[in-house]
Amino acid sequence: MDILLTGSVAYDYLMTFPGLFKEQILPERLEKISLSFLVDSMSKQRGGIAPNIAYTMALLGERPRVMATVGEDFTDYRAWLDQSGVDTSLMEVVPGLFTASFFATTDRSSAQLASFYPGAMGVASKQSLTWVQPRPDLVIVSPNAPDAMTKFAAECRDLSIPYLYDPSQQILRLEGPELIRDMDGAQFLFVNDYEFGLISKKTGWNLAEALEHVHVLVVTRGKDGANVYVGGEDHFIPTVPEREVIDPTGVGDAFRGGFLAGYARGFDWKLCGEIGSLAAVYCLEQKGTQNHSYTRPEFVTRFREHFDDKGKLSGLIS
Repeated sequence: MDILLTGSVAYDYLMTFPGLFKEQILPERLEKISLSFLVDSMSKQRGGIAPNIAYTMALLGERPRVMATVGEDFTDYRAWLDQSGVDTSLMEVVPGLFTASFFATTDRSSAQLASFYPGAMGVASKQSLTWVQPRPDLVIVSPNAPDAMTKFAAECRDLSIPYLYDPSQQILRLEGPELIRDMDGAQFLFVNDYEFGLISKKTGWNLAEALEHVHVLVVTRGKDGANVYVGGEDHFIPTVPEREVIDPTGVGDAFRGGFLAGYARGFDWKLCGEIGSLAAVYCLEQKGTQNHSYTRPEFVTRFREHFDDKGKLSGLIS
């Protein structure tokens, strides 16, 4: 199955400040605040929802395509994705701009100051699915510049391409009618339980009403697992016990990558969710969103410690 992912592509610059921000702030001088923090560590991580999902899919033997706008600083990131098995031919460099970047400094109490520079992501809507050949079997519409998300969902409907709608962080910027428009007719809706609560508040739809408009609804619930609602059935997906918890960033993207790798192979809904559950834990056990790794035989062996695939994953090993 040919799966095309659209969405953000970014660098994450993560810094730590050994003190406390609150000790450096003078409440009576807030109107003239001017602070500079000497940090004691910094890491640069590859990020962005579309490549995060694609990375896990590639680990499981798929070759997803990513369509996105990136900056002139993307060369090393592209090389990493290419060697990981992701098709980057539709990732377009925008002259004069940097790749979107997230800058976050965390103090010793876990308080955080952050800035996000959209960079090349801000012109993502210049791309179009009408250019893409061959036509994909499924398009992922994940968080991106809002006008790009709207455009790609509309093009999927116009071109009769099934799509997965994953608004997540952009739900706060979308109004009820916009969510209804792009959920209506989507093949999949992927959200966490808090995000589904926001969608319900903005649209007025409860679970049953949402399922009248999307074919498959997947709701992730952190340590409480996930639910896959489809065809009048509710498939509960438990979590896999972690060996250690290092960093929860990107865990939801890894779940999506695992789920979609199973879907691409025609597995049943419960098995797709279970693959997603294990893929998520591998991400949880590493720092960063694309630093987990495993061979497919290692994945299957660990999978069978917790789930019964009835032999279906044997083809994943070959």
